[in-house]
Amino acid sequence: MKTKLTTKEFYQGLGSPVDTVQAVFFFFPCRYYDQLCSIEPKFPFSENQVCVTFTWKDAFDKGSLFGGSTIYQKPSILGGNCCMYYICKRKNIGAFQHIKDTVLSALNREPTVDISPDTVGTLSLIMLAQAQEVFFLKATRDKMKDGIIAKLANQAADYYGDAYKQCQYKDTLPKEVFPVLAAKHCIMQANAEYHQSILAKQQKKFGEEIGRLQHAADLVKTVASRYDEYINVKDLVDKINRALTAAKKDNDFIYHDRVPDLKDLESVGKASLVKSTPVVVPLSQKFTDLFEKMVPLQVQQSLSVYNQRKADQVNRLIAQMREATNLANGVLASLNLPAAIEDVSGDTVPQSILNKSKSVIEQGGIQTVDQLIKDLPELLQRNKEILDESLRLLDEEETTDNDLRTKFKERWQRTPSNELYKPLRAEGANYHNILNKAVQADGQVKERYQSHRDTIALLCKPESELNAAIPSANPAKTLQGNEVVNVLRTLLANLDEVKKEREQLENDLKSVNFDMTSKFLTALAQDGAINEEAISEAELDRIYGSYKQKVQESLKKQEELLKNIQNAHQDFSKMKQSNNESNLREEVLKNLAVANDNFVELVANLKEGTKFYNELTEILLKFQNKCSDIVFARKTERDELLKDLQQSIAREPSAPSIPLPTYQTTPAGGSKPAASSTPTPAPRTMVGTKPQPPARPPPPVISAASSPSSASAPSGTAAAPAAAPAPTPTPAPGATAPAGSTAPSQAQGPPYPTYPGYPGYCQMPMPMGYNPYMYGQYNLPYAPSPVYQNPGQAPYPAPQQPGYPFPQQPYYPQQ
Repeated sequence: MKTKLTTKEFYQGLGSPVDTVQAVFFFFPCRYYDQLCSIEPKFPFSENQVCVTFTWKDAFDKGSLFGGSTIYQKPSILGGNCCMYYICKRKNIGAFQHIKDTVLSALNREPTVDISPDTVGTLSLIMLAQAQEVFFLKATRDKMKDGIIAKLANQAADYYGDAYKQCQYKDTLPKEVFPVLAAKHCIMQANAEYHQSILAKQQKKFGEEIGRLQHAADLVKTVASRYDEYINVKDLVDKINRALTAAKKDNDFIYHDRVPDLKDLESVGKASLVKSTPVVVPLSQKFTDLFEKMVPLQVQQSLSVYNQRKADQVNRLIAQMREATNLANGVLASLNLPAAIEDVSGDTVPQSILNKSKSVIEQGGIQTVDQLIKDLPELLQRNKEILDESLRLLDEEETTDNDLRTKFKERWQRTPSNELYKPLRAEGANYHNILNKAVQADGQVKERYQSHRDTIALLCKPESELNAAIPSANPAKTLQGNEVVNVLRTLLANLDEVKKEREQLENDLKSVNFDMTSKFLTALAQDGAINEEAISEAELDRIYGSYKQKVQESLKKQEELLKNIQNAHQDFSKMKQSNNESNLREEVLKNLAVANDNFVELVANLKEGTKFYNELTEILLKFQNKCSDIVFARKTERDELLKDLQQSIAREPSAPSIPLPTYQTTPAGGSKPAASSTPTPAPRTMVGTKPQPPARPPPPVISAASSPSSASAPSGTAAAPAAAPAPTPTPAPGATAPAGSTAPSQAQGPPYPTYPGYPGYCQMPMPMGYNPYMYGQYNLPYAPSPVYQNPGQAPYPAPQQPGYPFPQQPYYPQQ
């Protein structure tokens, strides 16, 4: 018979997700526990938030007819507890101390017996004794020295004795535990004495050998007599007795050594090779966090705020550097530097202008700017359409909800759409504002481009055309090799170096990344809350403190360089020969330098705008999906509610209840009521403009001669009471009753069935289930009542219900 299952066979037998979880726990307890420890701080597990409970039953409670005691608790508490029980049997004695220190303090109710402090303490001692016994068994099998084996056995006996003492007066463990612990204590002590006797024999202490063997024999004899039901010690008894018999025989015939009393024997030494070690998570060697990217809601919110703080700080530092760069470029352009010191001939294009022209042409020139500006309206329109469609879905569903709420009034019991959609509409309004600001920014970029378009177009020209467009002037040959020019060149080179360092610093700022998840998780686990502002500010100062210092140093260095450049340029301007041609040439060169700066900035702004619109499209698509999902959910809810309302209205009575006739309410033996005893018909319920059915045929006329006496009523018709005379019905207006007839010529009210106490005429028997009036209930002058149904006769078929006062089809347009 096959008793073991392979992993594959076990999994094939699973039938539910719970089975799968149990299988994971069965085969991978350490990994299961590690995953629970990983997921616990990532969810707000509580009765009021995420209420996920584990069922834990007392391991030592065999239960009654209705099962054993059960407690429920958080995943990492009892789910980890279950796992730890399995682990501690296999690997770590400290698991019980872990349960005692961490699990019990987190329980919100009295624990079960198996995880109570006394029980886990006892179980820890038992596991310690078992572990020590394992080392004794291994030493015995490896045939180590008897002195060592005796010490190991004696230590195990002490551990078993401590465990027995701790639980002997407590009714927490199964009754089988106490005799087993007592037996183990005696067995380990007997083993210690036996191996110590071998050591005494080796030391020629034959009397001590016999004394120890006698003590060992007494111990195993006690186990065999008291605890034989739980542990079989026959082999150990035989081994000790054989050794004792041989030792006595040798001592009696050869050595004649005195056998000391038990109290005079030296105690056997002890050697402990086991201890309780703390549990360190993760327990599994190859642990992989399956929920690594999942964080609790508080951590997620803190991360969002932190990322915003980080982005603000980075953007602020980058903005400071870009403003400083723009300022430096503006100052140099106003001074016509470095073109002024490069323009030595007066009839060629300065090298700096040529470099700028080459850079503009390599980036696509004016065509690049035109294309980027052309793409912006399309991107903007796409985002507007997505946003408008999202809001249209909300508007249509809200309109339908309002119409149905107006129609059904208090019956329409669900959250109004206008309240439910407030967060979504606020989010949509925010997107509208973002798009409006983007439109304004686009307008400013286009206006700026138009003002510099011609100069940028000039930069895109070939060198010959560019040289022709720049006015010629007399060369400043007298300034060649002048000290002022050399100073300006040095200062400009230093300023260029500052700009390059600034560009690298900006890239470094953008590339810095630090995951704050672990810090926020740790804070949440330790304090139960997250002080996001304090943690974020401290971390941002640590990460970006050095970058802030570098930015300030760069700004200060640029400020000194610009001051020196302006002073040197003043000296240069005084020495330079000035005339109209040179002034005009210098003005054109300044405009070209400014055009280059504007081109670089315009391209950067337009690319950022394109990136912004593309990213906004993804965000708006998610917003649209969110709106679509909630509208679909509301539509499904609306359909179900309409269905329930229709069924509820269908079960309501369509006409008011019919009162009993006046003559039936007259007490027996009473006087005849002043009013006519003719039954008052129920008020007619008219539905719409439905045509009335044809007149009802008159009932059969029964002659007085053939009419039975009132004392003999037809079968199924109740006879009138004898104590009171039956009232005579009043003929209908304009009708005369025949002489000597007791039945009226015209029926006064429903002809079937005959009212009790109304002897005017008897009912003619009709076929079972026959109904001569197949009109709707609302078209009868009197609604038949089941109170007057003849006994033994099958009920009439239910009348066909007329149309409801509301249409069966939904009121809203199908989507």
